[in-house]
Amino acid sequence: MAFLAAAPTATQYLTSSSVSQQYNHLPCGKTTTHLCFSSSSLSATQPQQGFGNARALTTVGRRQGNSSSSLEAPEAVKHHIGSISQTEGLRFAVVVARFNEIVTRPLLEGAIGTFRRYSVDEEDIDVVWVPGVFEICLTAERLGRSGNYNAVVCIGAVVRGDTSHYDAVANSAASGVMSAGLNSGVPCIFGVLTCDDMNQALDRSGGKVGNKGAEAALTAIEMATLFEHQLK
Repeated sequence: MAFLAAAPTATQYLTSSSVSQQYNHLPCGKTTTHLCFSSSSLSATQPQQGFGNARALTTVGRRQGNSSSSLEAPEAVKHHIGSISQTEGLRFAVVVARFNEIVTRPLLEGAIGTFRRYSVDEEDIDVVWVPGVFEICLTAERLGRSGNYNAVVCIGAVVRGDTSHYDAVANSAASGVMSAGLNSGVPCIFGVLTCDDMNQALDRSGGKVGNKGAEAALTAIEMATLFEHQLK
């Protein structure tokens, strides 16, 4: 069955010439017809064998009098990713809230343990204690702006109570840490737990769910090496 249609003058590749293509409704592996575009008309190429044959791929944009296709292999894409091994000379700050210290201190220990595990010297780690989660953000931004650190880890714990105080503090902490990073240009890593109860917080500070402080430190290393070695 053959279909005829008029191709509108829409681009340099489409003219008012008619378009003709024969559709052979055959099972996979049989002869099919593929379209090939030129600068003056649309025509069908010679049949190719098999739907999955790479040689049957359509050549698009072939100009008259030019044997080379306008579809060329793209240039190699360069990927940038942080490293967890190139930590020499990198400096980190950790801002920790004293509120809910039963949770935040194990988170801090997890973070420091991760820094040590990935060969960050202890003299390159500074820990700054603040009263609560609300005070983390401003402190993180100041540390970032100081130019002394490659990344700042923000550690705290907010546990839901009987009032809406939880929502205000949790939302402010999340947006504040993000703003600290954006305003300082230094990665500020969100390591603040926002949990419904204390058991959830303890599970995530070295309990059965792991240690989110350790995870935050690992993120800080990757972001610091990305900025220092890849994106300068």
